[in-house]
Amino acid sequence: MADDINVLAEKKLKTRMTKIRKCNREPEEKAKFSEKFGVSFEVEFHNKNPDALSDGFTFITSPDGKVLFADYFYGIPEEEEYTTVPVKEKQLKSILEFFEDFKLQFDDSD
Repeated sequence: MADDINVLAEKKLKTRMTKIRKCNREPEEKAKFSEKFGVSFEVEFHNKNPDALSDGFTFITSPDGKVLFADYFYGIPEEEEYTTVPVKEKQLKSILEFFEDFKLQFDDSD
């Protein structure tokens, strides 16, 4: 079963990459494709013992990058206990200020 899902994942990745490349070449295609989705991503904090503590933020954004929703997640993996706490607007403003200079970039330092 795992092999089947790996094959399906590889095929879907190829399809997604084809679409992303087309969007990179054609601005109107990118605009049309982007309006259909937002982005969901997590920022996980580094902890000395990740089996004892896992915490961070989950963000959901609009297609233009505005945060629609944010949660703080907290878990104790070795006990399989997890919870989330909604991030309040004032907290979100501080978090966004902290990350204001962050930009996804390719690491070509090799």
